[in-house]
Amino acid sequence: MSDGRRWGIAVAGIFMQMALGAVYAWSVFRTPLVKQFAWTISQVTLTFTICVFVLGVAAFFGGLWLNKAGPRPVALTGGLLYSLGVFLASHSANNLHWLYLSYGLIGGIGLGFGYIVPIAVLVKWFPDKRGLITGVAVGGFGAGALVTAPMATRLIQRVGVLHTFAYLGVAYLIVTMIAGWFMQNPPAGYTPAGWTPSSTQKSQRAATDYTLGSALGTWQWWALWLALFLNTTAGISVISQESPMFQEIAKVTAIAAAGMVGIASIGNAVGRVFWAWVSDGITRRWTFVVMYLCQAGLFLLMPYINQASMLTVVTFIILMCYGGGFGTMPAFAADYFGSKNIGPIYGLMLTAWGSASAFGPLLIAHLRQSGSSFAYGLHVIAAIMLVSIVVPLIVRPPRKAAGSQ
Repeated sequence: MSDGRRWGIAVAGIFMQMALGAVYAWSVFRTPLVKQFAWTISQVTLTFTICVFVLGVAAFFGGLWLNKAGPRPVALTGGLLYSLGVFLASHSANNLHWLYLSYGLIGGIGLGFGYIVPIAVLVKWFPDKRGLITGVAVGGFGAGALVTAPMATRLIQRVGVLHTFAYLGVAYLIVTMIAGWFMQNPPAGYTPAGWTPSSTQKSQRAATDYTLGSALGTWQWWALWLALFLNTTAGISVISQESPMFQEIAKVTAIAAAGMVGIASIGNAVGRVFWAWVSDGITRRWTFVVMYLCQAGLFLLMPYINQASMLTVVTFIILMCYGGGFGTMPAFAADYFGSKNIGPIYGLMLTAWGSASAFGPLLIAHLRQSGSSFAYGLHVIAAIMLVSIVVPLIVRPPRKAAGSQ
């Protein structure tokens, strides 16, 4: 009974994440908003920046609340706030600050609350497939834009950008309320039928559940935060400059570059599932080592690949590694600190996402201005990735049980 129920909860978690991941489709709103209200591209883009930054902060508080109230109220509140934020954005005509408040702040809080719930729930239901199941869940987040972008584009053409916000807000509400209702923890002491952890799994997992305070008291928590920050910095730097980078390196038109961006972005969703699945076999540590090595080599070669198709493939793989960090890290944290308090422990770790989202684009933009091409910046990131390998190589599960539960 419980084994069947956990797969139903997993499906609900994927739908929840797909609705939330629609935030990645923000770019389809950018041009219509700029044209209709004469706002600048940077002003409109700041909405997305606010939303993602607030997401990282809210996920921590959502994780704390989840531990006290259980996953369902947090999921339902998150879905409600996110949907409300998107819906209220439909009243942003000539009011940029309202757009920031509605879509950016209210929507971002809802995203943070909603994002952490399926992750925290599914690592408890699937101790036998931690990597794969969290990868599939956050893969849903990465795939959300693939579903929403074409749908939102058609709606904008038919009813306008503001009415599109209203329609999408209602659609998100329906999906998140239904999916959120299924979010529940397994019975105490739940173990899948017939499963016992392997010797490798035992060696890579903490012997007890840590509280947030005791986890923060270990150097391993900070090492995992750094690993996620470094991986996100590399990927987000490319995401922030993809189109101009493709135009400069491959000498393609803006239209061709847009198509390359669309294809490469699929790697973000694919990598979340693929690398998380790989991590169940070769351990989370070695998965990060391989992802860092791949990126170091690809960033080094990238400036010299002037064939559009090959450059698209290379960027696809880099974004697979970017998504792989989000797919693998929840299981990594659950392995090292237990699944009981994974909500606040991983929720706080997501501040690495927000920090890297601010740092990575600024880094690559500064390095591009400092050199005559993107080559200098890409080589610096390659060096960063090479040095980053030290982190997963030295990290080991914490062994002290002091302050744990």
